[in-house]
Amino acid sequence: MPAPSWFSRPGEVWSLCGTLHPPTPLLRPSFCRTNATFIPTFTCGGNITGESGVIGSQGYPGVYPPNTKCVWRITVPDGKVVALSFRFIDLESDNLCRYDYVDVYSGHVSGQRLGRFCGTFKPGALVSTGNRMLLQMVSDANTAGSGFLAVFSAAHPHERGDQYCGGRLDKPSGTFKTPNWPEKDYPAGVTCSWHIVAPKNQIIEVKFEKFDVERDNYCRYDHVSIFNGAEINDAKRIGKFCGDSPPAPVVSDGNQLLIQFLSDLSLTADGFIGHYKFRPKKNPPTTVPPTTTTSQPVTSRSITLKYSVALCQQKCKRRGTLESNYCSSNFVITGTVITAVMRGGSMYATVSIINVYKEGSLVIQQAGKTMSTKIIILCKKCPFIRRGLNYIFMGQVDEEGRGKIAPHHFVMAFKTKNQKGLSVLKNKQC
Repeated sequence: MPAPSWFSRPGEVWSLCGTLHPPTPLLRPSFCRTNATFIPTFTCGGNITGESGVIGSQGYPGVYPPNTKCVWRITVPDGKVVALSFRFIDLESDNLCRYDYVDVYSGHVSGQRLGRFCGTFKPGALVSTGNRMLLQMVSDANTAGSGFLAVFSAAHPHERGDQYCGGRLDKPSGTFKTPNWPEKDYPAGVTCSWHIVAPKNQIIEVKFEKFDVERDNYCRYDHVSIFNGAEINDAKRIGKFCGDSPPAPVVSDGNQLLIQFLSDLSLTADGFIGHYKFRPKKNPPTTVPPTTTTSQPVTSRSITLKYSVALCQQKCKRRGTLESNYCSSNFVITGTVITAVMRGGSMYATVSIINVYKEGSLVIQQAGKTMSTKIIILCKKCPFIRRGLNYIFMGQVDEEGRGKIAPHHFVMAFKTKNQKGLSVLKNKQC
């Protein structure tokens, strides 16, 4: 039986398999036999043209090879856009996708990155802004997965005007919104990127007035991502949001912020309208008295914090108990450290929350059922935390709503047996 024409491309090798893999939705029934079907042997990268096609990692469905970098360049007819959908993905899992990953770009050269993917969660459909798209898969020395399988097709672009979104925003304040807002739902298959640029001595504050984006526990389909800086970089992502609750206000580290909105080709919703404004940086505190229970507030995300030598050189030893520290703390949570980045002498962490026992003015961001917050360890090695581990955090809250942990605050590894004691403390009158 010859290879199906819609499923092939020049130079592709085909083999006859005894079991049906991948599953039938990827193949047209007229080309299937009862117990056998043709699947291609996928190679590392290539240039692909046409109305539709299939892309797979090298050797799929076998384990992909280590230490490789494969690039696929897709081109569909002029006047169309590329719509890409992952049908299967199994790459080494990492919160920031630093080891094995697939990057998807709109265009072939210097295009907007639509996302970086790893693990086993499939993203929603990705749509380019023009008739070209680029996929790049990178693997390191250690691999243990089957790679990915994706299908693409040529789609009609949305008309500009009301459908157009994104662009550079450099006025002192302004508004951004999804296409069609507020008359009707945003369209399926759009990608919008707003690049907000302030003067170098200022930072950017963003607030969402209304927000309604297709809900998913992991925000895999329609979502809004906000990044520090001018480029999409997962290490600089402030948050990823979906659902019908407006995200908490966001403040940039520096003078640039990138807001990206993606909708896939299925469900849509009302969308959102957000506002931004520039504001000046504030001067950092130069000292913090080590003997008091509260220290000077952290005034800006962009500040490299400098604390007194006495604070960070005092002996690092946990003091007291859960009970003795509970009432003196502004916030008490349990959570998993998902990012931990050193800046100056401090550690900036993002914590995925397990439970909140005392919230205070702590800013908690929610994406689906996942809640997270930002915590600053003022002295990076005291207390010392590690990414991927669970902790009990008790500390103060700065004026930006971030948790602030000094050496004298209470932090310890969290174990299930601690839940009962914390639940009792939650009902305690301070």
